Amino acid sequence: MKSLKYILYKEGNYYVSQCLNVDVSSFGVTIQEAIDNLKEAVELYFENNDETILFPVITETMIGETLINV
Repeated sequence: MKSLKYILYKEGNYYVSQCLNVDVSSFGVTIQEAIDNLKEAVELYFENNDETILFPVITETMIGETLINV
């Protein structure tokens, strides 16, 4: 069993969940649905790939916000 780190944000009417360990994301109408769908998507990602894919261990997470000129 692996520890899955993710971020969650709202986009329109959906909650988007994005895995920080591997490049996989999902969404749902509720927060719990977005988390459950992400867990399933990551499990499927590893099921369909060989054993050589690394699952980085993330020990510390931070989130930030800044302004840019665009």
